[in-house]
Amino acid sequence: MFTTRPEILGTFGVVTSTHWLASAAGMAMLERGGNAFDAAVATGFVLQVVEPHLVGPSGEVPAVFYSSKTGKVEVLCGQGTAPKGATIEHYRSEGLSLIPGNGLLATVIPGAFDAWMLLLRDHGTMSLRDVLEPAIYYAEQGHPLLPRVANTIKDLKTFFETEWVTSAAVYLPEGEAPKPRQLFRNPQLAETWKRIIREGEAKGGNREAQIEGARNAFYRGFVAEAIDAFVRKTEAMDQSGARHRGVLTGDDMAAWSASYDAPQTYEYHNFRVNKIRPWGQGPVFLQTLALLKDFDLAAMGPTGAEFIHTVTEAMKLAFADREAYYGDPDFVKVPIETLLSDAYNDERRKLITDQASLELRPGRVDGYELQVERALKALRELSTTDRKVSGGEPTLASMRSARRGDTVHIDVVDRHGNMIAAMPSGGWLQSSPVIPELGFMLNSRAQMFWLEPGLPASLEPGKRPRTTLTPTLAEKDGEPYMVFGSPGGDQQEQWQLLLFLRHAHHGLNLQEAIDLPMSHTAHFPSSFYPREQKPGHLMAEETFGEGVLNDLRSRGHDVEVAPAWTVGRLVAASRDKDGLLHGAATPRLMQAYAVGR
Repeated sequence: MFTTRPEILGTFGVVTSTHWLASAAGMAMLERGGNAFDAAVATGFVLQVVEPHLVGPSGEVPAVFYSSKTGKVEVLCGQGTAPKGATIEHYRSEGLSLIPGNGLLATVIPGAFDAWMLLLRDHGTMSLRDVLEPAIYYAEQGHPLLPRVANTIKDLKTFFETEWVTSAAVYLPEGEAPKPRQLFRNPQLAETWKRIIREGEAKGGNREAQIEGARNAFYRGFVAEAIDAFVRKTEAMDQSGARHRGVLTGDDMAAWSASYDAPQTYEYHNFRVNKIRPWGQGPVFLQTLALLKDFDLAAMGPTGAEFIHTVTEAMKLAFADREAYYGDPDFVKVPIETLLSDAYNDERRKLITDQASLELRPGRVDGYELQVERALKALRELSTTDRKVSGGEPTLASMRSARRGDTVHIDVVDRHGNMIAAMPSGGWLQSSPVIPELGFMLNSRAQMFWLEPGLPASLEPGKRPRTTLTPTLAEKDGEPYMVFGSPGGDQQEQWQLLLFLRHAHHGLNLQEAIDLPMSHTAHFPSSFYPREQKPGHLMAEETFGEGVLNDLRSRGHDVEVAPAWTVGRLVAASRDKDGLLHGAATPRLMQAYAVGR
């Protein structure tokens, strides 16, 4: 079939990400002798510069990776936790029933920097100076500003000038919004990174010691001090319509560090799929596979109404369980073994009929009845079904909203067999005011907590928010095979699932599976402020064709037709048993790119 670009093939290395400059930077690390983990770190930091509306230095990054040295698949947890002062009582005293989607009360401990440093120290080979060089170059010398970034800044111009004046100083050079594709610089951010490098190198010693020095500079040194002072002194306007001070402190940062975690896995035909555990939405993907495994998906066309209907209805059930059961396993007991079990899914599968469900239907697990009722009550009282509202990380409908950020994605596979899928996000330019001494903003991931006690995702100090960030690594026939992902908040799992199923069941290569028409549902409550839901909703690109769209309508779906090439931001890479590498990236938004040789 025709594809918008070739599936990249090679044997040396493949890097694919949501921006061509970042992919090229990662490939440069491979060319200089680095491995997949060096390349991922370099790619991640460049994305903070060239996609500042989607990710920033104070954000978070979960990753799932395979190391040929250890022979293990692991998860890197770069999701920061709620500060000590982040209690339900405090937020309620501020007059809030939901945590705003931006501002200083929405922030958790920045997790990405420490996670990248941990990965570089333990699995990389290059120095911090080497992997940060491309990002520093683009921050200092400038990069061509994406039209979407320019438009976001333009729409926020008045707000920055009147409320977030420190952001105006960075993003409105000479008092004006920058034009699309003009060179844009952030010299203060470049200086922050250069100082981190200097302080790390001043510790002396080997590569690992210098990385430890950089971690210390960020979490216990000048970066933490600047963040602490800014949060204490600043009242920032947020989406609640009021100004609030934050609760994040330098002590919170000093007490936290990134960590490694075991993946949550599910055996699906000849694949084993690895996701993050239920401190994020990753197991939704696995639950959906458990529901679908007894359907003959291969007999359904990859763009047919039966296929889209069946997958959508399975996802509705899995996402309903997310609302009722998922939360940080360090704080709540999540019955994930039951949720993935054959017995549970054999019963749940019976709920999938030839008609679209308009209900939110979490499953019933013994001993969790009261929890499920509390969750459904909170959703009834606090979420909205106003179809004019569109919040959280943007899909097509909310791309035009200037006050919401999104996510980026990175996949790397090298000639040694190392592979990593990373999903950096948070700390975007819309999340909170710029900290002048640092050149970057804080994140807004705390909006995923509930201010209702007794729910698995209720706010508690030290707890991880139930993140939507969800990279994927699939093993095939017992060997590491494929890494993939997509930005898009609650839609991440949905677009990834279409890619995976089309590849696994219909034999499409990575680029073919990505290029086919995409769809998703907003049937369940959003993870983002203001927690909207659209029962029965199904967004589908017009390229499915009127026949398929009308068939979906006849099944009861409330179909929202999207223009062609507007839904999803998938990228993917894989490695065959013989060492042949594959890479692919979506043409949608015209910025993602796979490179390799």
